[in-house]
Amino acid sequence: MAQLSLLNTGKDEIRQRLQSLRQELNLHAHRYYVLDDPILADAEYDRLFQELLALEQQHPELITPDSPSQRVGGTPLAQFRTVPHTIPMLSLENAFDGDALMEFEERLFRFLQSREPIAYVTEPKLDGLAVELVYEDGLFTIGSTRGDGVAGEDITNNLKTIPTIPLRLLTPEGMAFPKRLEVRGEVFIGLADFKKLNAERATAGETLFANPRNAAAGSLRQLDPRITATRPLDFFVYGVSDPAPLPCANQQGLLHYLGSLGFKVNPLVRLCRSIAEVVTQFTVLQAQRASLTYDIDGMVVKVNDCALQERLGAKARSPRWA
Repeated sequence: MAQLSLLNTGKDEIRQRLQSLRQELNLHAHRYYVLDDPILADAEYDRLFQELLALEQQHPELITPDSPSQRVGGTPLAQFRTVPHTIPMLSLENAFDGDALMEFEERLFRFLQSREPIAYVTEPKLDGLAVELVYEDGLFTIGSTRGDGVAGEDITNNLKTIPTIPLRLLTPEGMAFPKRLEVRGEVFIGLADFKKLNAERATAGETLFANPRNAAAGSLRQLDPRITATRPLDFFVYGVSDPAPLPCANQQGLLHYLGSLGFKVNPLVRLCRSIAEVVTQFTVLQAQRASLTYDIDGMVVKVNDCALQERLGAKARSPRWA
């Protein structure tokens, strides 16, 4: 059905066409930005997006929160409001060498009063900003900064502009998502995008950003989301506030599950069967660092088993299992 004839059809047909357009555009955006595997030409995507915009302009009452049109725009805020985290976003302890990693495992053994082998998951520690995304019935409803770990700033409209953050979760075949899901991850700007952004600012006579992290932070804290939408922000998911309700027995499975919901997972996540393998992986990552497309400031190490994470719990400022 052509676009012009749609504008004169009944509301039910228009509602169905809008739903179809939203699903198709969101699917292709996921393939383009998250999977890096586009199957639709840019011109065709633009044509579908313009059809969506035209129909929504004719029928604004049919606009939904998960529409691709809702990624850009919004009224500038006077200030950010503070929102609490249901479960605190804790910081991580530092370990600077192999000996420190070995001591980390020894502390786990002592706490557990067992020397049963422990498997770990490692991933690059991106030099970005930690955020929390809340999904209710699969729909992205609120996003916030880490803040002081107990509460952060509501930056929902800014986070909606990031194409690698799904506005509505995908539904994996044979699986479901909980009524409420609190996802955590890192917002960052890649090195090539950072270089291009600063070149554009230099041409415009604007102050340059000192580094990609500052650029990402400044972009996320814009009171006008239309400014944020012009910045090349990206996102990697790394966990959830509470994995207990999810169909995942371990961290590796959790990341696979989150990927199936539409999130972008770092491809350099690795499963290590022992702390010795963790030390080796740290050496490998150090060698890869110069060739990465983003800044990192270390490697994150987490106990793989979710039940073991639960047993280990947390100290005042950091989890014992990471």
